[in-house]
Amino acid sequence: MTAFADPSLRPFRLHVETAAIDDLKSRLARVRWPDEAPDAPWAYGTSVAFMREMVATWRDAYDWRATESALNALPQFKTLIDGIDVHFLHVPGKGPAPRPLLLSHGWPGSILEFMKVIPLLTDPAAHGGDAADAFTVVVPSLPGYTLSFTENQPRKSLPEIGAMFDTLMHRLGYARYVAQGGDWGSFVTAWLGANRPQRVAGIHLNMMPLRRDAAMFANPSPAEKTYLAELDHFLKEETGYQAIQGTRPQTLAYGLSDSPAGLAAWITEKYRAWTDCEGDPRNSLTMDEMLGNISLYWFTNCIGASFWPYYARLHGRWPIDGRVEVPTGYCAFPREILRPPREAAERVFNIRRWSVMARGGHFAALEKPRELVDEMRAFFRDIGW
Repeated sequence: MTAFADPSLRPFRLHVETAAIDDLKSRLARVRWPDEAPDAPWAYGTSVAFMREMVATWRDAYDWRATESALNALPQFKTLIDGIDVHFLHVPGKGPAPRPLLLSHGWPGSILEFMKVIPLLTDPAAHGGDAADAFTVVVPSLPGYTLSFTENQPRKSLPEIGAMFDTLMHRLGYARYVAQGGDWGSFVTAWLGANRPQRVAGIHLNMMPLRRDAAMFANPSPAEKTYLAELDHFLKEETGYQAIQGTRPQTLAYGLSDSPAGLAAWITEKYRAWTDCEGDPRNSLTMDEMLGNISLYWFTNCIGASFWPYYARLHGRWPIDGRVEVPTGYCAFPREILRPPREAAERVFNIRRWSVMARGGHFAALEKPRELVDEMRAFFRDIGW
């Protein structure tokens, strides 16, 4: 395990009590199922048939201890920043000069999203790559999420999270680093590029956080018109979760904190909607991958706190002010939630690499880990990192 000179950086090991696992299985054995409208499955939300299969797998076949062991095989730590005990992975790179890389996840994600990319990034030579491309990887759990959550702790907005992550990197001794993220992690990463350019050498995104600004789209091109039409459809049909999480997060938290089936249905609907899965999330993610993340939310009982960035975003300013001048790379996965054209993104970001990917969706690190890592390596190599 890595040793740090700073005593505030404390080793951590995850262990869920057996009683909590037994309680989960007991609840899964007593699910009261809703009916389903007589129409196509998934037409109005998560399919009952799919959920029956998922719950049976969770109860009878899924092994939480395997997920827990995989996480505990990596160096984990905690450190107190702004009133929150922030959990993070710190995995040293294996190469002549590993570069520090901050990875930020989003909702409904966790650090488990990065389990496939961490070995590729930290030890490229062991996976057919060049040791010169090695990164030392820092992967925090977002404040309020899973292992960075305790009851009644302060809630943090995206800019506050960005500042906390920069504090973490400074505390680890990294005067200069690069950053990557998707979902809320893309907002955090973009904020760092905009507000910590003296410390952040470059940023890479797999979701493009652009505001629908009247001035930006005053005279839209054909590509921008297509994007705006997609955005209108998304706002009408796909943002119900944002509305409730951003206005009444506490009320929703009661149901999802008490019912594991409810929590799983809420998250799994996003796995289907946001992955390149052709209608069945198992075409993009394994059942164990989905259940591992859902279980981590369940055992930490963090779902209510995880909603907070939605509330803060809806009731505050857009988190990324002005132009982001640090070099920016972007992967445009075809099943990402929104796909703005490059000409729009370039009004905000200093785009140095824009790659249109053949397959993949919102959970890129899980769906297409090698493709994402190849793009990150190429981008950071091209900018001198």
